[in-house]
Amino acid sequence: MSKDVLRLSQIVGTFGPGAMVDLPDRSVMVSGLDSWEMGSKGAFRLVEEQRLVRLLEERLRGDPRIAQDKPLSLRTPPVDPGGVAEGFVPGVPVTVFPTWFTCDSVEPAPSGSAVATKSDGPARGVQRRRRMVEWKGLAPPNRKRYHDNDGKAHDVTPLRFVCGCEHGHLQDVPWRWAVHEGAKCGEPLWLEETGTSGDPRDTRVVCGCGRSLLLEQLFQAGRLGFCHGERPWIGDRDPAGCKDPETGGQVKLRLLTRSATNAYFPQAATVISLPEAEDTLGRIVAEHLTDLREAGSAAEIGMARKFNQALKAALDGYPDDAVFARVQQLKAGGVAATAPDPRVAEYEVLASGGALIGEDSAGALLHAATLPRAQWDPISAPLLAGIQALVAVHRLREVVCLYGFTRFESAPPMSDEGLEDVGLAVSGAALGNSPDWLPAIQQYGEGLFLQLDPTAIEKWLSDPDTERHVRHLVAGFEAWRSNRPSLKPRGAPYALLHSLSHALMTEIALDCGYPASALKERIYALKPATQGGPLRCGLLIYTATAGTQGTLGGLVEVTQRFSRVLEAALRRLEICSSDPVCADHEPAAHKDDRATHGAACHGCLLIAETSCEARNLFLDRALLVSTMAETGSAFFRLP
Repeated sequence: MSKDVLRLSQIVGTFGPGAMVDLPDRSVMVSGLDSWEMGSKGAFRLVEEQRLVRLLEERLRGDPRIAQDKPLSLRTPPVDPGGVAEGFVPGVPVTVFPTWFTCDSVEPAPSGSAVATKSDGPARGVQRRRRMVEWKGLAPPNRKRYHDNDGKAHDVTPLRFVCGCEHGHLQDVPWRWAVHEGAKCGEPLWLEETGTSGDPRDTRVVCGCGRSLLLEQLFQAGRLGFCHGERPWIGDRDPAGCKDPETGGQVKLRLLTRSATNAYFPQAATVISLPEAEDTLGRIVAEHLTDLREAGSAAEIGMARKFNQALKAALDGYPDDAVFARVQQLKAGGVAATAPDPRVAEYEVLASGGALIGEDSAGALLHAATLPRAQWDPISAPLLAGIQALVAVHRLREVVCLYGFTRFESAPPMSDEGLEDVGLAVSGAALGNSPDWLPAIQQYGEGLFLQLDPTAIEKWLSDPDTERHVRHLVAGFEAWRSNRPSLKPRGAPYALLHSLSHALMTEIALDCGYPASALKERIYALKPATQGGPLRCGLLIYTATAGTQGTLGGLVEVTQRFSRVLEAALRRLEICSSDPVCADHEPAAHKDDRATHGAACHGCLLIAETSCEARNLFLDRALLVSTMAETGSAFFRLP
């Protein structure tokens, strides 16, 4: 792969607009959507997924992250189709950032250069002293070197520190302003290091006028001043400025390391495409709901067809039971495939119980099959009693769309309004100036869907030991969200499903040959469709790769030996290499992410964050199996 080529999945993830990227000889920032070179015919493809478009338009209404006066579309990032005329090559431009550099060559330290000022700590002897220069001071045309007063050329390296805010704004550290505490000075700056580790306590910025500043001081709140909404990936300032949404006051800049993991958190929405037939049926039933509303069974749907020729023609080709199920869904206030709630619609399709879900063809968006219970539970094993259905997903399409990003703190993984969908974050930085399109990719793969028995879930939730342990977990969650008041609890069913998903993914990776990092999860812990109705609980484990039209079949084959895989996954969780520390973990004793965990650590349940939909939060193996802590809250009872 060429050094200046990125995978499509990287552009809608780690290296989207506003992300900082280290090239072999440059540190750059990916430019905003307005600058992407998309003009060539064949440079991009439209991604057709109207459910995701409707979701984005609904949840981002009034948000500058998308245009409000134009219909939204999804496009792939630009690719080079080959044979481009007139020298035009589609691509994603970048801009040099940061614009402050240090010379690679070390200068001799002048006598007494480590000067103590009124705000500094005790001075120490200087080991390295390097000149700091701005982009405009580098030698043209390539601007990769700095020429000093003697004409000697020096290679340069971008400074490793920048500053920004939680809203995604970013800028160079105002070095001169910070050193002189707001006063103006045009003397040259040097970076002096007294240690070998690059620790901020051992690093000082020194001005030719004698003023100096320990880098450690820049971590103090307010030391860098206020954020002005700089958006170097777009090339302007945020017209809305940078205000705290709660207090309305100005937001203070914070120091940020360029290569830190908290420098860029992409905000992406993901949906699993549903069969077109499902979308069509949803529209037809909605149009004729007046004629179908009173039907109390599939047989009555057949009677309605018989005496209503228009209805008969509209529903031609759809079985009565499928029509009745969709009528019940609409009457219950559930969301059809045409509404902006993809996760609910996905669950309704995957948990429909059909022997064939979707279409068995090469171009199908979804091809799945609900397996007969005798096939995966031939002896009615007690371990499988809490599982209602197992679905082999032979083919699926995943659509991922990037719609914004944050820095310092990741976007909430769930909607703070409780909508059971992909959970769009309510705030974040824009990818361009109110774009009417967003970058998206479509990936094909396979998987398996597991539906838990709602009766077994209700019985488990009502158990006194489970109730006591759940209160224990909730106390930790409340401590964790003390600084995140908008987040709402996910509930014990979600933690159960999430923990089970991680356990299965770890075991499946050992069993089927897919690397663990290639697996993904999608948790369905949904409220009842009707008041007093059963809970809707399921999970989808799948793999998807951009540009592929087939799958290896390894995940589907797991369904043929599911009982053995499940038992092995659960037995692996009975003892953790970190026990008893892991089993006795107290969530409420922490305020960081560990407060969302029960018995969970890197030795048992935590997996690669790229595979997890919730950043490895809300996990507890004590909800699945009995641990040495003996909480009594296990959903599964191992033989």
